[in-house]
Amino acid sequence: MTDKINADHVFYRNPRKFYPTAERGKGIYIYDSEGKEYIDGSSGAVVVNIGHGVKEIQEAMIEQAELISFCHGSQFTTDKAVELADKICALAPPGMERVYYNSGGSEAVETAIKMARQYQVDRGVPSKFKVISRWTSYHGNTLGALALGGHTGRRKYYQPMIMHTPHIVPCYCYRCPFDLKPDTCQVECAKDLEKMILLEGPDSVSAFIAEPVVGATAGALIPKDVYFQKIREICSKYDVLLIVDEVMTAIGRTGKNFAMMHWDVNPDMIIAGKGLGSGYTPINTVITTKRVHSTIKEGNGAFVHGHTYSQNPCSCAIASAVLDYVRDNDLVNRSAQMGTYLLEKLKDLSKHSIVGDVRGLGLFAGVELVKEREGKVPFDAKANINVRIGSRAFQKGLICYPGGGGADGIRGDHILLAPPLIITEEEIDRLVGILDESIGEVAKEEGY
Repeated sequence: MTDKINADHVFYRNPRKFYPTAERGKGIYIYDSEGKEYIDGSSGAVVVNIGHGVKEIQEAMIEQAELISFCHGSQFTTDKAVELADKICALAPPGMERVYYNSGGSEAVETAIKMARQYQVDRGVPSKFKVISRWTSYHGNTLGALALGGHTGRRKYYQPMIMHTPHIVPCYCYRCPFDLKPDTCQVECAKDLEKMILLEGPDSVSAFIAEPVVGATAGALIPKDVYFQKIREICSKYDVLLIVDEVMTAIGRTGKNFAMMHWDVNPDMIIAGKGLGSGYTPINTVITTKRVHSTIKEGNGAFVHGHTYSQNPCSCAIASAVLDYVRDNDLVNRSAQMGTYLLEKLKDLSKHSIVGDVRGLGLFAGVELVKEREGKVPFDAKANINVRIGSRAFQKGLICYPGGGGADGIRGDHILLAPPLIITEEEIDRLVGILDESIGEVAKEEGY
């Protein structure tokens, strides 16, 4: 497969790579044009929560398209936009009362930071404009979102073009930035936010943004239980908005409607989207409080921002049908139950000496790979361990989500797993079995 290339007119993300042609999908599986079956062990890019080929969603698409496929959000609302917002707010943590629609995650992140800025201006505090984020994070690929992200490899090409933004250390218990132990630490990683706010000046800081469970850059980093409670306390103390990026984790992925519900912490904004459309349509949202909405309404009177496909009626109808399917099939609870089973099975991979850590919450799990388990020494980035394991698994019929840079921005390999919430125990066994073989083969090639 690696000696082929796609010779068509598409500008592929990796022009040197051969991409098989996906022909159809059903359940947790994708089938290519040669008839090969793949377990979609990462739901694409942590998107397809309800699985492929769901008839109810296809019917919702057709029903809405027969009515109206597009109207601009500056000119009309639709019943489906209103209906979907009602459903989202009913699922969200207390206090979340308004939904702003977008197409993708990067777009939604930029919407959130602009909304935070306008909120501060409209309430009479125009000095507040900085957004603090964390290293070892990912918030999107547009320049504004990339500036907030904390992944050196993704930022390096565009460094001269991105605005400087303050970053703090991540909550990364396996690689604690302070060399502390989770059971005895005082969440110094959370206190780093207060330190940064004071260094930058509280009057200049508008918001803090973080992923509840870090996905692409480190492979399902689960924070210490008191971490976000401390973050909320600090944000409230210094009049800073708390924005949580749940693009990957919302709508059941971690076994709760929203990941922040694991810690009973109420943010000021939630960015949510991949699982909302489940891949059947591009849709993303910024969910916010009455306070933020009312301030803008009573201030400028309009949010100075907008995108062509915001509150697109087809996307809203599809996402509404997805939420109905999640509810009717109890997929949030299923994610919690199957996630426990997946994590137990993945722990068996520790028999491989290159597996340093296994972690997860719901059907969102990560396997961190190390050159030396003692000392948690990462592989050299040039070894491409994560890519090689991901490619080997792909050849064997498993799609996973390899990532790197978690240790220091360049080094640090992991495999992220996030199968559709409909996966069964038998299918998890098969998924883990293929990953087990793939890790074993690559480890042997490296002399382990």
